[in-house]
Amino acid sequence: MKILVTGVGGQLGFDVMNELAKRGHEGIGSDILAEVTSIDAPYVQMDITDGDAVSKNIKEIKPDAVIHCAAWTAVDAAEDEDKQEKVFAINSTGTENIAKVCKEIDVPMMYISTDYVFDGQGEKPWEPDCKDYKPLNVYGSSKHKGELAVSGILDKYFIVRIAWVFGKNGSNFIKTMLNVAKTHDKLTVVNDQIGTPTYTFDLARLLVDMIETDKYGYYHATNEGGYISWYDFTKEIFRQAVKLGRTEYSEEKVQVSPVTTAEYGVSKAARPFNSRLDKSKLVKNGFKPLPTWQDAVERYLKEIEF
Repeated sequence: MKILVTGVGGQLGFDVMNELAKRGHEGIGSDILAEVTSIDAPYVQMDITDGDAVSKNIKEIKPDAVIHCAAWTAVDAAEDEDKQEKVFAINSTGTENIAKVCKEIDVPMMYISTDYVFDGQGEKPWEPDCKDYKPLNVYGSSKHKGELAVSGILDKYFIVRIAWVFGKNGSNFIKTMLNVAKTHDKLTVVNDQIGTPTYTFDLARLLVDMIETDKYGYYHATNEGGYISWYDFTKEIFRQAVKLGRTEYSEEKVQVSPVTTAEYGVSKAARPFNSRLDKSKLVKNGFKPLPTWQDAVERYLKEIEF
């Protein structure tokens, strides 16, 4: 298959391109950047907010499918009034531009979305086909509009919601915690926002599994291993680091204390308390679930420099 992947300068797009190469598929990468040196594959610079450019490029590439990973993901910055138009242009209009061309040339599209399309209340895991959309912030609203564009324009689509993403090619919560602990011996981390981490290396395998089929629809995909808080996640990151011989992350050297979201403060964007995603539809449709997040953290720490 020839598959166009957007956002290859980011964590997920990078891993998807590598997964496609492993399987012998022809991956074509794209991003708004002039070049992306991290991938060894054909690359096309493309501004997804430019409808004419999107149409021209995709029609010239003639892909068998599009995996759309490109997005504005800076959740707090999205709240700034001077950035909101750009956020919607990328996450909503850009997605719509791609969906229209996929419809025109009759190829399936995979859109990577988020639990932020829901209001994050309660404790029940969100089901993939739930339509009770109530985004709490600008980022969530823009991704919701992107979802509506894909489902409204196309019949052949995958909408895959993910949460708490970490990968090798970019910044993320794990890298942030490891870096902060180098200069602080006391950390406070929220313990009332609950979800499950997603390792892009593992997710990429699943996404390619899915795009090889015609089992279209809404899905949720995170690592297995149970629901946790950001505080629990931090404790496990440091535990795994110590296991690798990095004793500077031990409990004796770094004290991690739990706090509520209200106590923590600072965040511009409202965050969901309930990011639990029901992933049972994956198994029902014959897809292999991701490994546990604990296993993913262990493998990830061996991959990165910290």
